[in-house]
Amino acid sequence: MATKRYRRDLKGLELRRRKGMRMLARGEVQAEVARRLQVSRQTVSSWARKLAEDAQAWRRKPLGRPGGLDVAQKKWLGKALLAGAVANDFPTELWTLARVAKLIERELGVRYSTVHVWRILHELGFSSQRPTGRAIQRDEAAIKQWRTKRWPALKKSPAEKAAPSSSSTNPD
Repeated sequence: MATKRYRRDLKGLELRRRKGMRMLARGEVQAEVARRLQVSRQTVSSWARKLAEDAQAWRRKPLGRPGGLDVAQKKWLGKALLAGAVANDFPTELWTLARVAKLIERELGVRYSTVHVWRILHELGFSSQRPTGRAIQRDEAAIKQWRTKRWPALKKSPAEKAAPSSSSTNPD
């Protein structure tokens, strides 16, 4: 069963927090603020603590980790990816999530997991790709010779039964 993903309404949460802090600053009771804004009393209590520390706390944005790459950085990343991996000092043209993460960290100073790099690439319109053709260097004659002569010599074949098994589960 697939689960539905919901995004938190961050602007709505901030508006509610600011409204609650203004109500507390006017002297309204914490329980009433919690009831009217449909939040827990613990939440209102934390707002009240912040107001006690700083009367203008309701004006401030909440602290926390800053968001991801900005628009200019994402635009730069898209151009860097289109330029190719070799142009970005990698030995081959293969882009992997780990390589993209390394590029972001090296050039933009932000460290991301490969999962988050995938999200960024998806947001930029990139998708995972597999090569459609075969390698230019491919030697069909050598491959055919290997399959017909070398592979059979390497392939293991079942050994002849010489002695009975010592396993208690095998009747032989």
